[in-house]
Amino acid sequence: MTAEAIEASPRQGVTAAGDGPLRIALLTYKGNPFCGGQGVYVRHLSRELARLGHTVEVIGSQPYPTLDEGVPLTEIPSLDLYRSPDPFRTPKREEYRDWIDALEVATMWTGGFPEPLTFSLRARRLLAARRGDFDVVHDNQTLGYGLLGGPRALGAPLVTTIHHPITVDRQLELDAAADWKRRASVRRWYAFTRMQKKVARRLPSVLTVSGTSRQEIVEHLGVREDRIEVVHIGADTDLWSPDPSVAEIPGRIVTTSSADVPLKGLVFLIEALAKLRTENPDAHLVVVGKRAEDGPVAQAIERYGLDGAVEFVKGISDAELVDLYRSAQVACVPSLYEGFSLPAAEGMATGTPLVATTGGAIPEVAGPDGETCLAVPPGDAGALAAALGRVLGDLDLRTRLGAAGRARVLANFTWARAAQGTAELYREAVARQGAGVRR
Repeated sequence: MTAEAIEASPRQGVTAAGDGPLRIALLTYKGNPFCGGQGVYVRHLSRELARLGHTVEVIGSQPYPTLDEGVPLTEIPSLDLYRSPDPFRTPKREEYRDWIDALEVATMWTGGFPEPLTFSLRARRLLAARRGDFDVVHDNQTLGYGLLGGPRALGAPLVTTIHHPITVDRQLELDAAADWKRRASVRRWYAFTRMQKKVARRLPSVLTVSGTSRQEIVEHLGVREDRIEVVHIGADTDLWSPDPSVAEIPGRIVTTSSADVPLKGLVFLIEALAKLRTENPDAHLVVVGKRAEDGPVAQAIERYGLDGAVEFVKGISDAELVDLYRSAQVACVPSLYEGFSLPAAEGMATGTPLVATTGGAIPEVAGPDGETCLAVPPGDAGALAAALGRVLGDLDLRTRLGAAGRARVLANFTWARAAQGTAELYREAVARQGAGVRR
């Protein structure tokens, strides 16, 4: 259903939230699960909230999220300027609908990233037209100016998830920039983080996914610590589960990397693979993600002669993805920083042993070195190669780490637990609004 159709539909009767089911508007400006963790978050959280009896309506823009049965999607179309196969396109004159479209194009033309701001403005307009339809509005890290103004502007109290401050990504890209032109381009692209910082400081209720992210939000965005609550996310442990019938492929290492950016540390894993193959020629890497034709990762593959030892897969089904992890002898998370790390939780849930860095919140998920994973410093290809070699060469170690890893995920990181904790924060936000309390 489109936003225009919703705006034209008649109002339904509404009731106070109380202790009963909540009516939730879940906003996501970029919801496709293949674009990164935000899309995964929206899909699984919305499903589990619905299973708890709440009414969840996801309101999103392109690329639209993939949702499970029973969760409706309301589309707020953008101009989709970054779509494949024609990213950074110039829209035709008849595509323009209003001044927000013009702003979107002008920001793109000048090297900026417009989507957080333009989505927030469109979402505000939709929510104002549907005042009274929702008990709570949950924003998934848009942090745009359009979401300010409180319940008077949005029609319901606002809860915002910040997975981690994007200023971390910005700094890592600046550190990796080769020259001043690249640094200038990075600064312009990430100009929206100034808006996000201003908006975050004015939010009454912030939800984040790890203690590490909570501290980063305080330090980078200046949000008061008492306004931030941690609700861990996790894995769909019914889907991500062991299956002994799936054959284990000797030497297979699997990793997920949604983008060829410094943050993900893939280039260090490529270097580690080159070192590892000098002693274990069966070692090979499967990367879940799009292969970049140029850039640091492509250059590293060529430099080390690893064309036949690195495979990229994209667009596979959930079942195929799970079987890929089951077939691996080791899963790897080489990131320099993560606000949580869904790939770590999902890989561990299949019983596949994990080698991961200690970047950001990864240790909160992966657990103690030597007990539930092998942990290495971020950016250290030598340590990564040594840890991968240990796991590949020791069946007992693989078996022990795999079993302990799954047990850790079952105890701490499931979407059902995430939905329960999130719903509690919704009720707190609704209660504060009813009592006229400000934080």
